[in-house]
Amino acid sequence: MVRSDLKLSKGKLAVQVAHACLGAYKKSVSGIRSEWEQEGAKKVVVKVPDERELLKAFNLAKEHKLPSYLVRDAGRTEVEPGTMTAVAIGPAEEGEIDSVTGKLKML
Repeated sequence: MVRSDLKLSKGKLAVQVAHACLGAYKKSVSGIRSEWEQEGAKKVVVKVPDERELLKAFNLAKEHKLPSYLVRDAGRTEVEPGTMTAVAIGPAEEGEIDSVTGKLKML
């Protein structure tokens, strides 16, 4: 998920999503990763309105013990250093992820 209030360029947004995805992937369990890859490695990008909602979803994912990763940008281009830009959750069962992101709108 990415913050829509930051108005990131398309390239910057893509990089933030990639950072988040790789971070969550590294935190996941290898058995679940293999299953996810065999099923097509589904990815969905949703948006949140602001930092507060990004943190809310990230903390909920952690409460549910889902692999998740919060991106804090280095601040070299479009945002200030340490700006929280994106969160990735999974790989995990679709229903588990939907319990955190199911009400969010697609990007």
